[in-house]
Amino acid sequence: MKQHEAVIEVMKSNGGFATLGQLYAEALKISGVEWKTKTPFASIRRIVQNDKLFFKIRPGLWALKEMESKLPFRAYVRGSGSANSDFNHSYYQGLLVEIGNLKGFLTAVPNQDKNRLFLEKPLKRIVSAERFYQFTYERIVQRAQTIDVVWFNERRLPNSVFEVEHSTDFQNSLLKFLELQDFNLSLRIVAPEARRAEFHKKLSYEAFRPIQNRVNFVSYETVSDMHTKAHELEALESRW
Repeated sequence: MKQHEAVIEVMKSNGGFATLGQLYAEALKISGVEWKTKTPFASIRRIVQNDKLFFKIRPGLWALKEMESKLPFRAYVRGSGSANSDFNHSYYQGLLVEIGNLKGFLTAVPNQDKNRLFLEKPLKRIVSAERFYQFTYERIVQRAQTIDVVWFNERRLPNSVFEVEHSTDFQNSLLKFLELQDFNLSLRIVAPEARRAEFHKKLSYEAFRPIQNRVNFVSYETVSDMHTKAHELEALESRW
């Protein structure tokens, strides 16, 4: 079997699409393929760039051209609109959850989001925390439970929190972060790169002074890159 055929096989077994992370994890396991390279991950990235066989859906997410018409609706949305926005939100939530899992954190999403689909899989199937941990006063916990993704450490305390902002106002997310200002944790807004200036303008409001030096903007592309690198590291460690 040739290298590109291994990539095709992984995509077909996954419904016609896959993240680069999935390809890293699965393509190298297929028997009968000789990669003959010290950089198999670079080879996979090169293979999916073949526009006769594959096309890009989102950063880090690729699909087979021959199965384009059979792709599930939520996995492939052209243009804009509410369906596109919903897909983006749950897609990046899922990437953040998987990154947290690979890093050894206990991951959680809001109860109302647990049935949202991440590449046709409910988010509740990939989060690793058995519940949202009561790490402080009930009032603050209730507010924290509405944050898009939370990573808890082994002591069941929040290590990092993420809000995905595709098109809505940043203000509500920043107000949630204000509630956590007394905790030693990372605060991150995930959004399209084009919204970076808008984010900094909103963060500069006087009301957000307590967290102005603590909230980081993370682009969609950076999340995708982190997801890919986390899978790459896991694949390397499994071969170590």
